[in-house]
Amino acid sequence: MKKQKIIAIAGPSSSGKTNLAINLAKELNGEIISVDSRQIYKEIDIGSAKPSKDERQGIPHYMIDIIDLNSEFTVADFCDEASKIIKDIIDRGKTPILAGGTGLYFRVLLQDFDLPRVAPDKDYRNELEQFSNNELYEKLAKEDFILSQKIHCNNRVKIIRALEVIHALGIPMSDAQKKKENKYNTLWFGLNSSDREYLYQRINKRVDIMLEQGLLNEAERLFNKYGENKILLNTIGYQELYPYLRGETDFETALENLKRNTRRYAKRQISWFSANKDIVWFDIKNEMPEIITEKIINMSE
Repeated sequence: MKKQKIIAIAGPSSSGKTNLAINLAKELNGEIISVDSRQIYKEIDIGSAKPSKDERQGIPHYMIDIIDLNSEFTVADFCDEASKIIKDIIDRGKTPILAGGTGLYFRVLLQDFDLPRVAPDKDYRNELEQFSNNELYEKLAKEDFILSQKIHCNNRVKIIRALEVIHALGIPMSDAQKKKENKYNTLWFGLNSSDREYLYQRINKRVDIMLEQGLLNEAERLFNKYGENKILLNTIGYQELYPYLRGETDFETALENLKRNTRRYAKRQISWFSANKDIVWFDIKNEMPEIITEKIINMSE
């Protein structure tokens, strides 16, 4: 059976993935699926760089604003929902265009990687919550060293979820992960810059724009509403502002931490996507957006 064609746009923060996806959708009769682990949450708007209704230019966007901040949502949940949407888009004769920066979501959905299905275990999770980040990471390294090398030591949410799966299965999560056949003919494209400082300047500028748009007010409102919500405290753009809102640091320090952590995250995104040898990369410093769009259209025919 001939595999259906879909387009995947990957890359680090501030590289222009959303604008490229919208331009491609207009030219290729496409609809867009966000591959972002934070845009799925309602109310996280400015900090997750969700495109506004005006910015979407009438193009349907999916996997945005689908769950509450207090709700459980796993990578497997994302894969299930996105797969249904891809099928629906294809059945209507349109082109699915997936764009985002969450590498694990891309890998589970579009590559040869599958996750074991394990329901949340609240009792065990509450037990793990008593440990510090370092203690949790050391525990993960002991129980699944291979997996520990793929998760940042301060990513508390992912570490606890990994330990939860290991606890349920009784074996390392890396042993339980299965290979699967890719169901789609995926055309992979990536945005990056060979000039790392150029990318970092774009990141710093985007942080400044987010603050002008009201990121601080958004963060204050969400923390007042949800308290020490684990999603907020593990999301760049909110976790750095929390100490400032509590009076534990000054604004200049919070701002520098926000920019630094975003740059570091972009570096990790680049490392993750660089492992995908199917991606055709475009240099955002040396090629104009309209030229990149035209090249991808030609390659997609």
